[in-house]
Parts: sequence; structure tokens; C-alpha cells
Amino acid sequence: MRGWLAAILILIGLSFPAFAVQPDEVLADKELETRARTISAELRCLVCQNQSIDDSDADLAKDLRIIVRERLTAGDDNEAVLDYVVSRYGEFVLLKPRFSVRTALLWGAPLLLLLAGATVLIMNRRQLSSEASAELSSDERKRLDAILKDG
Repeated sequence: MRGWLAAILILIGLSFPAFAVQPDEVLADKELETRARTISAELRCLVCQNQSIDDSDADLAKDLRIIVRERLTAGDDNEAVLDYVVSRYGEFVLLKPRFSVRTALLWGAPLLLLLAGATVLIMNRRQLSSEASAELSSDERKRLDAILKDG
């Protein structure tokens, strides 16, 4: 019975998200630590590329977490910390890219594709309906009558 209880407790423990933040990285000020976690959740691990730096065990992610905490301790607000990290590592470091001239195509592409598809469908439907409603010429009508009489 105790074996089952231990197995269940281990499974429950494994089901919680594992954060890679080490105890020596955690700030003493709870408010600053909360802000650091919020910012870390928005930054991509450049090694893993599909995880935030808060979830990654990579050395570069640890360095980024330390930079975030240093900037917060120095008095930067959240936006200034993000701007600092983006200036050093580029826009790719953001898990959710900002809207700018450089990312306009990225944000607008789905809408452009949707409009292009709708335009093609509308033009195709108009072409089909105009072909279906076309009147027969007198020669075509005579040939059709001849085919119908023979059949």
C-alpha cells in the first residue's frame, strides 16, 4: 500500500511544471522576483528555441535570467529590461514578437492569405455563373435541335 502511495506522490510531483530557475538566482524581493518571472516567460531560450528562459536549463538561458534580475535590481521597469535584451539578442528572443515595420508581414500574412483566397473564390464563382447563363448562338441551337431529333 505504501508503495502505491509513494508512486502517486511522485507522479503528482512530476505533473507540476519544472522551472529551471536555480535557488541562487531567486531575488529576495518577492515583487522583483515576480516581475522577473513575468519577463522570463516572455523571452525565448535561444538554445532550445521552443521554451522560455524560465523553463530552460541551458547555460544561455541562465545568463539571460541573471541579466533580467540584474536589470530589475538596477531599477529598470519591465519594458526597459525587454528593450535591453532585444537590443543585445534581437527580436527573435521574444516569444511573442512586437508589431513593427519589420514584423508587419509576419502579423499581416494570415490576413493577406485569407483575402487572396476569398478573392480567388469570388472570381471563380463569377466565372462559373457567367458561363452557365450564356445564351446559345443560332448555330449552336440548330446543332442541338439536330442532335435531339436524331437521338
